[in-house]
Amino acid sequence: MTGITGLGKKNTFVLTVRDSDVITAALRQALAEASPEERPGLERSIALVESTAAADEGRLRARWVRSRLTAAGFTGDLASVAAVRALRQAEPGLSLLAAVQLQKEAVAHPE
Repeated sequence: MTGITGLGKKNTFVLTVRDSDVITAALRQALAEASPEERPGLERSIALVESTAAADEGRLRARWVRSRLTAAGFTGDLASVAAVRALRQAEPGLSLLAAVQLQKEAVAHPE
């Protein structure tokens, strides 16, 4: 997931986009055509995609928040006001309400 849509100034909902089913299908096709040497790596890849796909939306949003804060260079306390400020600077379209809700989810779903 490279971004989350639906976080405008008037919206506080989050739409997560998942395409893990497409990725899993492509990996399974590659596995079906793979040489014996390639099979272990492809099997491991499928297992990773499936385990990531099992994450609920709250965990996905929490992961997204952490990735945005890391990209912005934020290293402080995730539960702080500074984290909300950094998130809004990293994503200027976020309303204060959306940023606070996302921060709460990130705090509720530690890595």
